Amino acid sequence: MAGTWDRAAVPAIRYAGRIERRPPRGVMSMAHSLRPVELDFADTAPVRLVFGAGMAADPAAVHHALADEDRTADWAQWFTGVVAATPAPGGRQVRLSGGTVFWETVLADDPGRRYTYRTDRTNAPGARALLEDWRLEPAGGGTRILWTVAADGTAAYRAFLRLARPGLGRVFRRSVRNLDRTLVH
Repeated sequence: MAGTWDRAAVPAIRYAGRIERRPPRGVMSMAHSLRPVELDFADTAPVRLVFGAGMAADPAAVHHALADEDRTADWAQWFTGVVAATPAPGGRQVRLSGGTVFWETVLADDPGRRYTYRTDRTNAPGARALLEDWRLEPAGGGTRILWTVAADGTAAYRAFLRLARPGLGRVFRRSVRNLDRTLVH
């Protein structure tokens, strides 16, 4: 079948301190531009996945970890599935295990309250628009985080995201725990 690959046939490589297998060059390498969306897309997207979690770290520290350009590379240390993150003018490039890449532009950077970015280009098949919105609220000396993944795409892409909701929720909660350990200790 075109576009599939045999995981066992792909050599393991070390990337960002982790061993992973990636598909051969050409599979998932065709990046395409996405529709530019604005902040309101977080509320109006055809697919909205919203996850929440609490942390001991205060909102200012959490925002700093999310938004500070000097800490962009640190995302690979705490966000499950991110193997590399590099700053770029106005945003960053993020690579996930498995080879998916996102080129992102920051839309909102409100210290201690909100950090929002949209994906301008990706090699994720079927994606047409994607925005991630991190809302930070003080909560008992710590922070309550609401993470919204807002997306549009082909029917198959939208269905995939809906089916992936439980897994994305686990990734989010694990990542928040990892970040909290990093910031509090």
